[in-house]
Amino acid sequence: MIRRVGKNLAVLAPDSPLVPEAAVQLERDGYAVLPDVLSAEEVAALVADAENAFTSRGPGHGRRGDDEYRYEMLNHSELAHRTIGHPRILEAIEPLLGNDCHVIANTLWRNGPEFEGGPWHCDAGPHVPRPVDVPWDDRIPYPVFAIGAHIMLRDCTIADGPTAVLAGSHRSGRLAPTSQILDPELTYEGRPAVLLEAAAGDVTLFVSDVWHRGTPASGGSGRLFLQAHYGRRDIAQRIRLTTEVNHLSPDAITWADTPRQRDLVGLHDPFFYDG
Repeated sequence: MIRRVGKNLAVLAPDSPLVPEAAVQLERDGYAVLPDVLSAEEVAALVADAENAFTSRGPGHGRRGDDEYRYEMLNHSELAHRTIGHPRILEAIEPLLGNDCHVIANTLWRNGPEFEGGPWHCDAGPHVPRPVDVPWDDRIPYPVFAIGAHIMLRDCTIADGPTAVLAGSHRSGRLAPTSQILDPELTYEGRPAVLLEAAAGDVTLFVSDVWHRGTPASGGSGRLFLQAHYGRRDIAQRIRLTTEVNHLSPDAITWADTPRQRDLVGLHDPFFYDG
């Protein structure tokens, strides 16, 4: 847990009244579920905005299938813009990211009933990589740099392909083993995967470093959710590509004439959060 002291950081005691149980669980296990964050009326309004986004806007940046996602929802839906700042979400993540954290990506997802799931992965990091034989000193609060939120707009049961997480794996300092990258029976320190089933209006949260995957749908309706990734103030926003939003003059862009020079001045190729 952290708190801001001026422009710097200090430790926030986990038993502070400012720290809800969801924040404690996020730090300890790498995930948490917030029930009943949105009312049925709020969900219905967001679903209407979601339908409009899929009807009126293309996917952007030519990635994945056209019907699966729409980027940067906070720029196109005032309701989405306000929902990602819901007090229930912020009170859970701010003790870990700081009360000046910001949204680094915001994507609307619609996975159909044929959703095939995906491999075990981390959204970013691991932010503190280390060898398997080097244990973490539990006297040091494990740092969290980014947290993903799935704001559920449709009930998500096992049949719909919920996200699976391996509790505690965000503290591993490494990626899921490549030999088991698609293994639904993968465990971490003897703990099996947790399926984040949720009802419409719930919000599922997970630390970016935690091993997680979308599970295959099996006869359900698929998933519909508004995704927001929140990062520490020090983490750059990735809502738009760096070719569109950057700090460079037109001349400086032309001077960046090698891949390394482009990275160096901030013209990065798209990756996980971008868009």
